[in-house]
Amino acid sequence: MTDISAQIDWLARLVAHDTTSSKSNLCLVEDVEDYLHGLGVATRRVANEDGSKTNLYAIVGPEVEGGVVLSGHTDVVPVLGQAWDTDPFVLTEKDGLLYGRGTCDMKAFSAIGLSLVPEMLAANLQRPLIFALSYDEEVGCLGAPDMIDEIARQVPAPSAVIVGEPTMMKVIDGHKGISSFRTQVTGYTTHSSQANRGVSAVMMAARIISFIEELSRELEDNAPAGSAFDPPHTTMTVNVVHGGTQLNIMAGDCSFDWDMRSVPGDDVDEIFGRVQSFVSTLEQEMKEKHEGCSVATTWMTRAPHLAPQQGNRAVELAHALTGQNHTEVVSYATEGGQFQGAGFHTVICGPGSIDQAHQPNEFISLAQMEAGTAFMRRLIARMAA
Repeated sequence: MTDISAQIDWLARLVAHDTTSSKSNLCLVEDVEDYLHGLGVATRRVANEDGSKTNLYAIVGPEVEGGVVLSGHTDVVPVLGQAWDTDPFVLTEKDGLLYGRGTCDMKAFSAIGLSLVPEMLAANLQRPLIFALSYDEEVGCLGAPDMIDEIARQVPAPSAVIVGEPTMMKVIDGHKGISSFRTQVTGYTTHSSQANRGVSAVMMAARIISFIEELSRELEDNAPAGSAFDPPHTTMTVNVVHGGTQLNIMAGDCSFDWDMRSVPGDDVDEIFGRVQSFVSTLEQEMKEKHEGCSVATTWMTRAPHLAPQQGNRAVELAHALTGQNHTEVVSYATEGGQFQGAGFHTVICGPGSIDQAHQPNEFISLAQMEAGTAFMRRLIARMAA
């Protein structure tokens, strides 16, 4: 068995930082900075507007073209309301599994890379390995774009980006895009016995939700031929609804959050435009009863898909490092599509299974930690050749 004690120690260190997306990630970033600075590696922050969160990137090795970006997000999903058998922010080993929030999604990949920085420095790298740690991936890949833009402008052109999301070390060259929306419906309040005078925001919202469901079924019926995604089509789901105050009062307000997970080839703007066209007609109907009625939709997040493409150098690299000769696609979204959109050759390949992501008692196996470590060491050797 490979000695992975250093990798486990780093995973414990990262898991101990509660970087739930609703909180700051500065504690983790400062820890990583102190470590890298102690090894003589310079770092660069790309912070959000108020400085409460930040991306971090660091170049290990010579600042020349042909490097490989190691991309990972620092935030994790909440544990609130989940039944954990252990403290989610204390790494716990049991029966060959390492439990803790973020173990598979996706602090293990970053932990492995960080633990091997001394080996990277000792290897006399000919091309650099570039850590790219982002914030707020879990709430729409919000942090990565600014960092990607700076890397594109400031760093000698990398040859590949590896996004270390959990894939069981399989080579993934495509994923769906995700867009999220919040629709706010404003009706007109009356006593429910005077329904003819009022406009129920809840009932109007229900009509929009029904239209979204119908449109989603249409997309399912017209799934692209040969699509490898599961499900093979673009999906639209409404997942959060708030509205109304009391049973006998016509609801004055209702809001609902919904998302669209789009396959490459589907036009997200066109699909959204169809929803907006329906809403426009409905809003006019509402205003005929009371001028103050309205419907407004905010496009909250937009992470583009990662499209399989010929000649992807990142895929070729991942195949060489894993010994695999095929690729797969996944239905979740990552910052990979944002890197690809900026012109980078991008692949997803990392330890752990997405089946454990976001779950209570999230874990990664010791076997996957070993596989991820072996992958990273082969990458180091390749960059030193």
